[in-house]
Amino acid sequence: MIARIWRGWTTPENADAYQRKEPTMSTAGSGAAGAAPPAGLAGAFELGGVAPVNRLGFGAMRLPGVWDARAPQQAHRLLRRAVELGVTLIDTAHAYGPETSERLIAEALRPYPRELVVATKAGYGPRGARGWAPDGRPETIRRHCQRSLAALGTDRIDLLQLHTLDPAVPIEESVGAMVELQAQGKVAMIGVANVSLQELDRARAVAEVVSVQNRYHLGERASEEVLVACERSGIAFVPWFPLGAGALARADQLQAVASAHGATAAQVALAWLLQRSPMLLPIPGTSSITHLEENVAAAGLRLTADEVRRISG
Repeated sequence: MIARIWRGWTTPENADAYQRKEPTMSTAGSGAAGAAPPAGLAGAFELGGVAPVNRLGFGAMRLPGVWDARAPQQAHRLLRRAVELGVTLIDTAHAYGPETSERLIAEALRPYPRELVVATKAGYGPRGARGWAPDGRPETIRRHCQRSLAALGTDRIDLLQLHTLDPAVPIEESVGAMVELQAQGKVAMIGVANVSLQELDRARAVAEVVSVQNRYHLGERASEEVLVACERSGIAFVPWFPLGAGALARADQLQAVASAHGATAAQVALAWLLQRSPMLLPIPGTSSITHLEENVAAAGLRLTADEVRRISG
């Protein structure tokens, strides 16, 4: 997003200045702008201390599943409705399609709204006889970045994330390639995904990491120590699979709380994430506008302390 919000910051020196800013959080809807849009009701987080996004985002992994080369309008409508609802963080990846999700985002939303951050990922894709697999080689990171720039129709990626770790490539080399791309002005901010606490520390030794994307939801909290580290350092934690692909929406323990609020179990699960930590930025994905609207409405749902304890287990 740096390229669109801070249009004058085009040199590596200016990028360094941006990196030194401290991460902060803000309250959505404050100031003269009026009432917050639905996605802003849970507040906002400033990625890297400079790019504010509403904490309830949208994950675009499922977009290729609703795409029809002859009629992409359904995917376009879904994306435009997300922005109308106040979503300012859209997460995608080179691997989604591959490249289909990124192209649909560009078709639907360019010229991008000034406040929108589009995050994408590099480092996962087809690797010959191995099929789809992690590929953290620097040359692959560079190639994926170039392809994402073209697919998204932009000259700088707002947030480039390492999709996952390649066991054959040290994380320092993969992230180091992203740092080089950042210095070239092709990437504004850097994030990592699917990392342990130790791997996060190694990535932070070579880059200013503004976000971590790990699997995390009510029924899967193995990344708790990574979340704590993010809280301590002001790093956004983007939980992928925030609803466990629907499993949580069917969990009996959520139904009573959901009924008390006239909400769905999925909305309660999202509200729990938003109240669990101010660093959490859930990105539920869907192929349905109805489900999108339900997910975004969770940003305005407030659980009591007792309800949080009951469903936390």
